[in-house]
Amino acid sequence: MQTYRMTAEIIQIPRAALHDQVAHRLRTLLVEGLIAPGAKLNERELSERLNVSRTPLREAIKMLSIEGLVELLPNRGAVAVQLTASDVRHAFELLAELEGLSGQLAAERISQEALTEIRAQHFEMLAAHARRDLSTYYRLNAQIHRAINAAAANPVLQSTYAQVNARLQALRFRSNQDEAKWARAVAEHGQMIDALDKRDAGRLRQILTEHLLHKRDAVLELMGTSQNGLAVRA
Repeated sequence: MQTYRMTAEIIQIPRAALHDQVAHRLRTLLVEGLIAPGAKLNERELSERLNVSRTPLREAIKMLSIEGLVELLPNRGAVAVQLTASDVRHAFELLAELEGLSGQLAAERISQEALTEIRAQHFEMLAAHARRDLSTYYRLNAQIHRAINAAAANPVLQSTYAQVNARLQALRFRSNQDEAKWARAVAEHGQMIDALDKRDAGRLRQILTEHLLHKRDAVLELMGTSQNGLAVRA
């Protein structure tokens, strides 16, 4: 049984941009599985847990419903999104193509400054992997993917990618809890950086597309294991 560091502890939230910060903390709870898929978001409990009033909490919940992490259901209120296997397949099919196109365009358009920052994030991510600090690893991993997407310099692609990716964050996070699949994902990230550094657009597109399809398979395997009532490695 492997132990991973999780960082969803609750901190005192400053008053400035309160609902944005509440959304950030609530997003972390959802992504790291500390609020289970399908669970109802109890406003009273969350207000106490996050140490905020219900007004910014409700604004945060609305933000996360737009992102696709929360569903607002009649007579039930807000619940953490719970995707079916079919939902996952369809979303990853699209996301793989969006990631591949992002990589192709990024390799052609990325600035040296942006490339240097992605390299730095990659080395920080490797350090987090070595510490088995899954929360920090996932944060840096997601930053790298977003940075490649941003380097494609296509705002329509960027907004579409963000919308599709948001609903899959929790499942992408948990899929790294399998040691072998986590190691493969790290190796694939090394290949991404190499292709990006060489401005090899075709290779980077292929690597990112295959990376997302591998992630899809890992997520579907995880969902199948969970649904069969077997223990998921954590």
